[in-house]
Amino acid sequence: QVQLVESGGGSVQTGGSLRLSCAASGYTSGLGWFRQAPGKEREGVAAIVGDGTTNYAASVKGRFTISKDSAKNTLYLQMNSLKPEDTAMYYCAATRAAVGWAHLSPDIYNYWGQGTQVTVSS
Repeated sequence: QVQLVESGGGSVQTGGSLRLSCAASGYTSGLGWFRQAPGKEREGVAAIVGDGTTNYAASVKGRFTISKDSAKNTLYLQMNSLKPEDTAMYYCAATRAAVGWAHLSPDIYNYWGQGTQVTVSS
């Protein structure tokens, strides 16, 4: 069983920055950040696997950075140049399967955090 606890959400103005954190318990082979806005499907934002390979959604590439501190077993998402369309509930997710790639599909992940709200105002 993997437990995930997110923190770091909040409200910022367009162009601002936020850093999300996700404390994980136990072994994971892949970790990812997802978001879901009201009335929309959950979408993959960024993912990372054990060898450090990362993958980003086109909408956030160049603005968001995913990283992991293995010593602390904590996942981060640094979000810069935030836009109103980034407003959503952000979720941390994990898998223990041998995924081989930093997948952005929610179907790959078995464990989910409770979510943290990010609101970007214009």
